[in-house]
Amino acid sequence: MKYFPLLNSLFKFVIYMTEKYNIDESHGLKHSMDVDYFSSKIYEYELPLNPKLSDQINIIYTSAILHDMCDKKYMNQGEGIMHIKDFLSDKLSPLEITTVESIISTMSYSTVKKHGFPDLGEYQTAYHIVREADLLAAYDFDRCVIFQMTQNNDNYENSIKVSIDLFENRILKYIDDKLFTTHYAKLLSKNLHISALNKLNSIKKLYKIR
Repeated sequence: MKYFPLLNSLFKFVIYMTEKYNIDESHGLKHSMDVDYFSSKIYEYELPLNPKLSDQINIIYTSAILHDMCDKKYMNQGEGIMHIKDFLSDKLSPLEITTVESIISTMSYSTVKKHGFPDLGEYQTAYHIVREADLLAAYDFDRCVIFQMTQNNDNYENSIKVSIDLFENRILKYIDDKLFTTHYAKLLSKNLHISALNKLNSIKKLYKIR
């Protein structure tokens, strides 16, 4: 696969940044791999509708893998983007690097809720592919618990309760909030929604949480 040299470098950079900024596993290497996978699946479905996406594959993979390497929860966003741009300087073209920056700096849930979707012109579909892949990866309940326990130094019991609240007030509203625009994400999110709801109900019953 011709993309492996780039992918190898991107995942190595994720390891470097997670160690440098103490990024826990909820936003680290496994999450980057998950978002890259979902991006690939969405890309496969969208490519026949938008053949020009084939010229943007490096942008999509790079944005998917590196999107949390400038996350405000772990570092100053500008500082993180600076590291990313320096890292990419000999790997992507200046236009590709600028587009990656535009995608990863505007795709977070909080940014979209506050400002809506940006207008990225011909790269709009690439933006939605990466953004929606990140949302699909967010249906992982254990990931929320891990973040709460590691970054907020909370105990397991309270982390479960906080994560349930997050799911009920945010993640399980993704579909109703019309945050999915691509065909694949719309289909898969329905299945992930049901699975997440079932898991929440099981956890509530197990730990007698109302």
